[in-house]
Amino acid sequence: MNPSNCSKMKTVSLVNKTAELANKALVFDFEGTLLRSTSLFPYFMLVAFEAGGLFRSLILFLSYPLVWLVGEDQLGLKLMVFLCFFGIRKDTFRIGSAVLPKFFLEDVGWEGFEAVMCCEKKVASSKLPRIMVEGFLKDYFGVEAVLARDIMSFNGYFLGLFENKKAKKIPSYEDNSIGSHIEYIDQEPFPHFKRVCLMLSAEERRNWRVLPKERYPKPLIFHDGRLAFRPTPTSSLAFFMWLPLGLFLSIFRFTFGTSLPFNVSAPILAFSGTRTTLSRPQSPLSLVQNEENQKGMLYVCNHRTLLDPLYIAYVLDKPLSAVTYSLSRFNELVAPIRTIRLTRDREKDRETMDKLLSLGNLVVCPEGTTCREPYLLRFSPLFAELTDDIVPVAVDVKVSMFYGTTASGHKCLDPVFHLMNPNPTYFIKILDSLPRSQTCHEGGKSRIEVANFVQHEIGSALGFECTSLTRKDKYLILAGNEGVNGGPCHNCQ
Repeated sequence: MNPSNCSKMKTVSLVNKTAELANKALVFDFEGTLLRSTSLFPYFMLVAFEAGGLFRSLILFLSYPLVWLVGEDQLGLKLMVFLCFFGIRKDTFRIGSAVLPKFFLEDVGWEGFEAVMCCEKKVASSKLPRIMVEGFLKDYFGVEAVLARDIMSFNGYFLGLFENKKAKKIPSYEDNSIGSHIEYIDQEPFPHFKRVCLMLSAEERRNWRVLPKERYPKPLIFHDGRLAFRPTPTSSLAFFMWLPLGLFLSIFRFTFGTSLPFNVSAPILAFSGTRTTLSRPQSPLSLVQNEENQKGMLYVCNHRTLLDPLYIAYVLDKPLSAVTYSLSRFNELVAPIRTIRLTRDREKDRETMDKLLSLGNLVVCPEGTTCREPYLLRFSPLFAELTDDIVPVAVDVKVSMFYGTTASGHKCLDPVFHLMNPNPTYFIKILDSLPRSQTCHEGGKSRIEVANFVQHEIGSALGFECTSLTRKDKYLILAGNEGVNGGPCHNCQ
């Protein structure tokens, strides 16, 4: 839109005129109306690292001085698009729906959000490629169309160049329409627009308040990607400087953590920066198994990383076995505790777990997959049939640089990334064993009732929200498959 045209328009403040936007059809510029930051570099760095790997992200980082020099609006934008997308497979690109939404939401300003969400009908324009923003804007803001440029592709691979077409077919609205900056439209999309220009300076946006999580249009439960921080130019510099030391620390921590008893390795690991916080039940007698029961204790925990059973075994100082779904061969070989694969055949898995319990203590993660946010997925009820000696264990993890879980990446590297964090922290809270009135055999409860009770107890201990979502829901959202053999995520936990 030509800036001279804005002089013919009425200037409206998003903050003070929110009520005037009600019942309007709003066309807004995504970056200029919603985001607090003015730089697009962090989003391209996320694409470069998550879709292209470490080497591509390093090239993008080294090119940033040139991008800054020529400006991010035109030539710099095209350069970042080329470096991030050239040679990336088009059909497997899910960064826009699996990774970027978390960082977009954390950058949304409360004031801009309120102004946009008060309009029932919305159309968004964006400088970013359509594949980076369309899924997010439609899923979280309910926009009816996204005016953004597509990236050229050949033989299923991105070429890293914008297509010439600049606009898609968009809805036709009545005269009660209102618009903001539109950068990439050759012709006026609405000939009958009530012309209103929403003027927002970069300084105003930087002073916006961060949108609280409880105000998100819908809860952010699932997200993927390895990076746990926003990769601005400054934080990206710290990231690349940390990598050599982080890799060394990961190997060091893994070696001492798996080769020595916990009472010996714990001080060494703490010296290296790891933290483990343990909370035990008020009644130690609740952890003593029934003398009449020949089986071991069944420890049931929520699932944060592949290391959950290992940390539980360490803090309990007891020999434990763990059951997992299709654990990668590498992690299976290096695990310091016994790990047994489950088959997802209910009868076979029940026999396997029952046999392990007869040999000693067992830890299970009935969520079936990991969840990073403060939510608990639905617990599989299979464990409830095995024994009445059930001890819930609440687990939480705090990281600052890398996530030690993935839905679409190489799961054998999960422990490596977790231990590469400067100060990875594990919180383990062992709860009182289940009351006999809440068990299947003595209490007469159904296995589903027991599973829901355990989920609620762990959720209450952690302050997490219990959901009915499953591992299937997670992988359909993040990876486009059900997370079983045959898909890229077949090594799910």
